[in-house]
Amino acid sequence: MIESLLVANRGEIARRVIRTAKRLNIRTVAVYSEADAGLPFVVEADEAIGIGAPQSYRNGEAILAAAKESNAQAIHPGYGFLSENADFARAVETNGLIWVGPPADAIRAMGDKINARNLMAEAGVPVAPGTHDPAATVEAAVEAAATIGYPVMVKAAAGGGGMGMAVADDEGGLRTQFDKVRAFAERMFGDGSVLIERYFPRVRHVEVQILGLADGRVIALSERECSVQRRNQKLVEEAPSPAVSASLRKDLLAAAVKAGEAVGYRNAGTVECLLDPATGEFFFLEMNTRLQVEHPITELIHGTDLVEQQLRIASGLDINFDTEKTSGHAIELRINAEDPKRFLPGPGKVVTWVEPTGEGVRVDSGYAEGTTVTPHYDSLMAKLIVFGADRADAIAKARAAVAGFEIAGPKSNLPFFAELLDNDEFLAGDYDTGIVSRMR
Repeated sequence: MIESLLVANRGEIARRVIRTAKRLNIRTVAVYSEADAGLPFVVEADEAIGIGAPQSYRNGEAILAAAKESNAQAIHPGYGFLSENADFARAVETNGLIWVGPPADAIRAMGDKINARNLMAEAGVPVAPGTHDPAATVEAAVEAAATIGYPVMVKAAAGGGGMGMAVADDEGGLRTQFDKVRAFAERMFGDGSVLIERYFPRVRHVEVQILGLADGRVIALSERECSVQRRNQKLVEEAPSPAVSASLRKDLLAAAVKAGEAVGYRNAGTVECLLDPATGEFFFLEMNTRLQVEHPITELIHGTDLVEQQLRIASGLDINFDTEKTSGHAIELRINAEDPKRFLPGPGKVVTWVEPTGEGVRVDSGYAEGTTVTPHYDSLMAKLIVFGADRADAIAKARAAVAGFEIAGPKSNLPFFAELLDNDEFLAGDYDTGIVSRMR
């Protein structure tokens, strides 16, 4: 097993990784920006090294220097920042360190949505109708859309996390959105390549957790439902999905294994799919080559610790749990520092922070009373996760936990979750990615 680990991240995911590493008697090293000096993860690590300005978590050279300074043996990237940066993954290994993640080639292959689509199609994974090559001009995009059929999704090929996407209902809309998405992609990702894909007005977002094992095998654990979204970004996830039957689950997991095998996947990853509730058809959306924000719900229904499994795989060891055994139902709510109506960011100093407790309640948080949520990062403050005997039990526990979570200072979206957990559409389990817009 790895003996020392640098966590190249911040907030709740840094605390999450540190917690597991400590349980496994692995020495932990945190890196922190000047904006995060007072956060809990800095204190909880065995050693903490400042790396400078707020955006330093994207500074690979500074993180590698901290790893050398602290004699860390391995680097865990968490999610976001450098977690899906193929060049950084390769640099970690070039510097003689262990990368707790997939091979750089797999990250690169899946980082380009067009390349990923084509690879998946070749591997026999269903993909939605769309372009096989980037639409170089708006005229090429219009020509492609005429074949695909409107509405279409205009997507940044190098995008991720719900960013760089827009819907066009007709040619006029496509001409407008194409230029906007391309400009955004160039600014945010340094790559203006654009993909045109069929857009499904009513669709569910379902994903499968995979593990690429040290011996070369790829296995699929189970699916997660991620359809409660605002601006294409997830707010609530649950496992298992209320929309997935046993036969559909079998097909989803088989497709996810094919996807992982196609790129020689190792460590934890997620194959994201769009599910058409009208037909039961599913299509490959993208592969996230890292640990997902919503991994705790899979942990709970499988009775395992996915960070531990990541560390075992990176150490060349076998996993240590029954991958086919699941029980109960889990739900995760992303507690963000944002207005619960319009979802606009609302950072600030935390005056009150009281986490709910009780059987089946788990909180993975990045903040505490007296700390400050700054505007420099994503608005996620904590993840409220509940586990119940079944979906109804999990929802009841979620209601109680939301009522018992007290946050004052920064804004929070807790009132939105109280509303959602009484929404008839959500309670019936018959919802799609448009549920939040219908609530607003």
